[in-house]
Amino acid sequence: MKFIQQIFGGNLRQYGMFLALILLLAFFQVFTPGHSMLTPQNAQNILNGYSYVLILAMGMLFVIITGQIDLAPGSVAAVVGICVALSIQDWGIPWWAGVLVGLGVGILIGAWQGSWLAFVGVPGFITTLAGQMLFRGLDQFIGKAASIPVPAEIQFIGGGYLPEWGPTTGLNNSTLLLGIVAVVLIVVMEFRRRRKVIRAGGTPAPLVATIIRLVVMAIALGYLTFLFGSGRYGTSFPVTGIILVVLVLIYHFISTRTTLGRGVYAVGGNRAAAQLTGINTKKIYFLAMTNMSFLAAVAAIMFVGRSTSTGPSDGVGWELDAIAAVFIGGAAVSGGVGTVIGSLIGGLVMAVLNDGMYLMGVGADMSQMIRGLVLLVAVAFDLWSKSHGRPSITGTIAESARRKKGPDANGLEQPLPEAVKN
Repeated sequence: MKFIQQIFGGNLRQYGMFLALILLLAFFQVFTPGHSMLTPQNAQNILNGYSYVLILAMGMLFVIITGQIDLAPGSVAAVVGICVALSIQDWGIPWWAGVLVGLGVGILIGAWQGSWLAFVGVPGFITTLAGQMLFRGLDQFIGKAASIPVPAEIQFIGGGYLPEWGPTTGLNNSTLLLGIVAVVLIVVMEFRRRRKVIRAGGTPAPLVATIIRLVVMAIALGYLTFLFGSGRYGTSFPVTGIILVVLVLIYHFISTRTTLGRGVYAVGGNRAAAQLTGINTKKIYFLAMTNMSFLAAVAAIMFVGRSTSTGPSDGVGWELDAIAAVFIGGAAVSGGVGTVIGSLIGGLVMAVLNDGMYLMGVGADMSQMIRGLVLLVAVAFDLWSKSHGRPSITGTIAESARRKKGPDANGLEQPLPEAVKN
């Protein structure tokens, strides 16, 4: 058991939600008609169809960690979508300028809501509840309930694939190259981490355990490369997936390696203590809300691209999906706890669940009830684990990451912030 823990970097219990995702995939693969869950087309559909929710979940995570909530991202996304489409259609500006307009609108709306929270003191729940109504009405006022098409370039952002090129290999060469680069980077980063631990005087995991872990990860990435690259001609790894991966890497770095990220956890864990240590809590609240609306704008551009046009129902219920993904991923209702990777896994659990029930022909009524129960059980399990002295899924993943990082320059284990320890 100790050797297995060395391979996976900690207690196997910490991977509970990830194992739940694997079990869901296996269940739907067996019981869906034609075993259609793990097919190239369905994998591409899941990533294209739910990437916007996963991106929203990253923004919602930072808001929830601070102890706040945002009920307006769906309405913000609707306003951004209509502004992008109308600016390109009516102003005659190029598509990339329309994208910049949309991102700018999202940032301005986020600054508006963040200012009410940070500088006026209106709680985030009330601020964004008002924003939900305000911006939904603004969307209807601007769009007049019309459906406005977007150009092919934006459609490519929301529904395109990596291009075909080079000799015939049986796979999409762009996806194949992406998979090879991912495996190489993981191997390089793992051995760099080992060298840092050794130079600092620490004791890394046995080399055999490291090699086995890398082999398992390489096999998993190889399977995903095959899955996304072996579909019908013209399809491959989606562009939305590239955007999602880039954002996950950026926000994971921010949350784990920057003073801003540590400040977010500190404010959510204990605002008064954070203020005493010199953290500008107003700045943290402002940036968290602004970032949420910025990511809502990114999600809106991807969504209208996939839909090829705007519509009056754009963004309806998005905030609920994002909140569910964050809590299923291990975030705490009281704030101070949560990870980007955990929220990503939580969002994927909801995406696979929705897609699998659709493939099995489950009705919308039963689907809603099952999703609600999954959210309730996931949060209850996390709370039960904490009440019995066991770290939450998120906390143990963070602890595992700390152990992998190893001791500091003085040979001492680097402490984990209390807000992340649970």
